[in-house]
Parts: sequence; C-alpha cells; structure tokens
Amino acid sequence: MNFGLVIIGDEILSGKRADKHLPKAIELLSERGLQVAYAHYVGDDPVRITATLAQAFASGDTVFSFGGIGATPDDHTRQCAARAMGRPLSLHPGARDLIWERMHDIARENGTAFDPEREDNRHRLEMGKFPEGAALIPNPYNKIPGFSLPGTGHGAVHLVPGFPVMAWPMVQWVLDTHCRDWFASEAQLELSVIVMGAMEATLTPLMEQIEAQFAVKVFSLPSVDHPEYGRHIELGVKGAQNAVPTAFAALKAGLQKFSALLGPELVRKAELITP
Repeated sequence: MNFGLVIIGDEILSGKRADKHLPKAIELLSERGLQVAYAHYVGDDPVRITATLAQAFASGDTVFSFGGIGATPDDHTRQCAARAMGRPLSLHPGARDLIWERMHDIARENGTAFDPEREDNRHRLEMGKFPEGAALIPNPYNKIPGFSLPGTGHGAVHLVPGFPVMAWPMVQWVLDTHCRDWFASEAQLELSVIVMGAMEATLTPLMEQIEAQFAVKVFSLPSVDHPEYGRHIELGVKGAQNAVPTAFAALKAGLQKFSALLGPELVRKAELITP
C-alpha cells in the first residue's frame, strides 16, 4: 500500500503558514513501519482540488487530505470530493448528532440555552454534509468529524481538517483502525556512510548489485558544498533491521575497489510503536 498526502490551502502556498502536516505524517507512518510515497500541495481552487482528489480516489492508495472541510466560503474540499466521486452531498446523520452535541457543549460552557434554529447553529450543520457513502473520522478535539471514502481497490481517501491539533490524532486513528494490515512487523533501520570525492555514476552498478542481492533499498544523497566534507555522497541502505546490517557490510566491501575516502557512518532507526 502506498500512502499519499493532499495538503490544501492558499496559506501554505503563499508562505503565510508553513506546512506541518508532511513531517508529522512521516513521523506517524514511520512509527508503524510505513512511509509517505508522495505529497501534493493544492491552493483553494475548486477545479484543482477536484482533479487532485479524483486522482487520489483512482490511485488505489491510502491518501490523507488535510484542510478545507469547514463551512466558510474558502472551504471547498467536501464539495470537491463529491464532484470527484460523482456523488451528491448530504447531511450525515452521525455528523449531525456530533455537531449538535458540540453546540450543546458550547452553550453550556457559555451559560446560555441551546437554540438549534439560530442561524449560526444551522450553518454549522454544513460541516456535516459529506458525499453519500462517507464514513466518519472521530475528532477528539471538538467532536466535529472528518470523513473517509473508498477509492479503487483497497485504497481510500481520508479527509481531515487543516488544524494540526485536530488532524493529527484523526490520522492516527485512521492508521490504527483501518491500516493495521500494512504495518511492518519489525523496526526499520537505515545505515549509511559518507563517501568523499566519488561520483554517483561510478557507484550506481554497486548500488544496483546490493538491491538485487538483498531485500533492502539503496540510496545516495549527493552534496557539493558541505562545510566539513565538501563534495560527497551519503551512501546507504534502509529496510527491515534484520536485513540492513548484512547489506550495508556488502556495500562497504564493494566500496573498497573504488579506493574511496570514507567518512563517518550514520545510523537512523525507527522503532515501531504498539498502537
């Protein structure tokens, strides 16, 4: 299963706000032995949002969409999801009940009587209008839910608010409730070494050999102006912790024939959590 992100909002693309969802998604997925395959950033343009969500539904991937599910004029995601799937929007009974519950809470906190016919309360029900067939994603922060829709194959698109305090526990709930079948069974490990003065083209055959021989991924991260190492490549392997050490030893052995100058070795380990 590939995991993708759709991050929606003019404020991200204008630089008014920095995106925090990508690094958090990387963290939440890596804790479960998973990784982000791609991330799409989209402004508040209904045509682009609809096209991006249509692609997500057709991908067969698990996709998390952040932002735009409110009820203000610049929130388009619910409507765009409906258009992308060719389904009408309708008030979800469970979402309606949760929104009313939230409104009761606010009235009680303010010491006022709850009036369901008040214009602002009626308007809040717009946040519970989802494409038909949607399933709810609980929101532990203020009870107003997000929603999930099935995509192609085993894929699905999960739509949550843009507020991190709401979105992140909602994503965590989706992962632990619907995505357990794809969790890794053991911790992931990444081992790499700094190779100075080498060229990627020269090292490519060795990288291909290691990937063909071992159940790991080989990577190279070149740099041309590092303050300490100058021109260098961080060359390494990553994968399940029981497979990486042997593959990394073979990689270092293969580097010997290039008479490469090796620098420090780096270790990155992602411990799995037990949700």
